[in-house]
Amino acid sequence: MSNAGNLSSVLSGWPEPERTALVDLSAGRVREFSFGALSSLSDSVARGLHSRFGSGRFRVGIVARNSAEFVALYFGTMRAGGVAVPISWKLPPEILEYVLTDASVDAVFSDGSCELPDSASAVRIDRDWTSFLDPGCFEPAPVSRDSLAQILYTSGSTGRPKGVPLTHGGQFWAVEKAASLITDPSSYRVLVAAPLFHMNALFNVKRTLYCRSTVVLLPHFTAQDYERAIEEFHCDWVTCVPAMMALLARHLGDRVLPPRFAAVRRVFMSSSSFSPQLLATVQRMFPNAHIANSYGTTEAGPHVFQGHPNGLPTPPMSCGHPYSPDHVRLVGEDERVIQGEGQGVLEMNTPATASGYLNLPETSAQLFRDGWYNSRDIMRRDANGFYYFMGRVDDMFTCGGENIYPIEVEQILERHPDIEQAVVVPVPDEIKQSLPVAFVVPRSGANLDETPLKEWFLDRAPGFMCPRRIGFVKEIPLAQTNKVDRGHLSEMARKLMARSPQPQS
Repeated sequence: MSNAGNLSSVLSGWPEPERTALVDLSAGRVREFSFGALSSLSDSVARGLHSRFGSGRFRVGIVARNSAEFVALYFGTMRAGGVAVPISWKLPPEILEYVLTDASVDAVFSDGSCELPDSASAVRIDRDWTSFLDPGCFEPAPVSRDSLAQILYTSGSTGRPKGVPLTHGGQFWAVEKAASLITDPSSYRVLVAAPLFHMNALFNVKRTLYCRSTVVLLPHFTAQDYERAIEEFHCDWVTCVPAMMALLARHLGDRVLPPRFAAVRRVFMSSSSFSPQLLATVQRMFPNAHIANSYGTTEAGPHVFQGHPNGLPTPPMSCGHPYSPDHVRLVGEDERVIQGEGQGVLEMNTPATASGYLNLPETSAQLFRDGWYNSRDIMRRDANGFYYFMGRVDDMFTCGGENIYPIEVEQILERHPDIEQAVVVPVPDEIKQSLPVAFVVPRSGANLDETPLKEWFLDRAPGFMCPRRIGFVKEIPLAQTNKVDRGHLSEMARKLMARSPQPQS
């Protein structure tokens, strides 16, 4: 299949249309769709949109939980020549209205998960779906490689969400590149529970459908539903962000592992960092699985690393080896490209890289230069060319003149036998500039105390890294994409320090 065509063609043009494409577990029931049925549903969406907008370059916002309707809207919009704009249903109303305006959305489809602005021209999936659809065949609209296919919005962890315009050709390249690495492409069932408004889940759906394998789709993540889906629907590939695995491990506790967990062959953890301790936990849950530390970004593509070209095994905490040395580089503080081993900011220039952010020329000029995207992610490259995620430039803070990367403090804390998960955030300080504050989830039955835990930490790390306060929580709060909600934790940290601040030594 050529990557010069409409991205929606990952659904069509292949034999065996009766193969199961999607198992939809939304709305508390099981619905199975063959490739033929899902493609036909996307055709019906395309015809419904075409009757409303004609062949113009319209934009469709999708504000809904994961479902077959979401998938059909995504592909059907592009099939009709429009631009799909998946949007988080967890956004507060004022931010949702901003996104709809920023993306110049012409129509919104919602399942009622959130309140839409009065100005939105909305179609309710749960109410108006049948009357909107126009059954029949639809030929995918002709597009060029540079035609806009979708606009995805970043999570907005550092302010308002930023729109990322992505093309048919760029996204098709990413799908084909990732699919080319799969040795037995049509034999797996992949569990997707991350939200479809995020690159992680969207990419896994597209890659799986392209490979003619099956997606098992949860409307949203809960540990109980995730376990049940693996067991009942024989998922042998699972996708997640690390926080989801931590919640699953807690849910399982000391129980005997469900039998189907041993049949899982691949676990893809992506979208945020994780510790060696969590990696070991995941390996215990899925003893026969290959666990991939998958790295990608909305701005430069969901997949930029692979195995080593000479067959060297990928180290456990590594993201892998680049597809091509021409696609990635490390840049030091002096903005010079680092050669060989070293550590710096990862920049990427792949066929999937966006040209910039939507309606943000100044920010685009800072992070997109000469085709290269500055990820703001700190990476280390070893002697064999393997890359390791070390932290985010945006997360790094200074305490008494010393730079602190939260991931380093978190990984030390998670070495404690009674700590299940740890997150570190800064609190502003007049003298030190910032102070580290930690929140930890104790293991079941553990009895942790703040002072002895600090003493334990100081035996293993320098004093400036030691959290000035440690809060104990039942679970780490998650943001809309199931990543750690560091903004909420920062507010909790300020309150913790204000109640009873500890000495700042």
